[in-house]
Amino acid sequence: MKRLLLIGAIFASLSAKGGWSDFAPSNNPLYLKECASCHFAYQPSLMPSSSWKFVMENLENHYGTDASIDEEDAKELLNYLVSNSADRTNSKKSRKIMRSIQPGFIYQSITQIPYFQKKHRKIPQHLIDQKEVKSLARCNACHQQAPEGIYNDDSVRIPNYGVWRD
Repeated sequence: MKRLLLIGAIFASLSAKGGWSDFAPSNNPLYLKECASCHFAYQPSLMPSSSWKFVMENLENHYGTDASIDEEDAKELLNYLVSNSADRTNSKKSRKIMRSIQPGFIYQSITQIPYFQKKHRKIPQHLIDQKEVKSLARCNACHQQAPEGIYNDDSVRIPNYGVWRD
């Protein structure tokens, strides 16, 4: 019984300190090389597999940039993204993402996903438009622990504003 209480206390302590990842951190070397060299390394579990397939099928026009890569690398990246997508993982927040989406609709970016939009709806546009943020797609501009997959409210620091509380 004492052992169970100790384990419970450890879990509670880690959780309270933001020590739990909401999403598994991006760790694929090819993904980090090819994708994270240009933008934040979004965790694959932030979008469903259909969205990652869309992204990978449209690299020649990747949000206004030609991000084309060779076919072998594209297959490897697609496999990594789909295998770790929101519909293939079991994190609490990935399940919330999947419950929020409209079946059959292909979301072309993370910022289109209803769960994402709900979590950011109260942020005034001027805080998003500022040069230090520029877009809600720049997760790590405000989520200090985003690279580790931690997106809890305690890790949000909006530039020129501070801690965000809704």
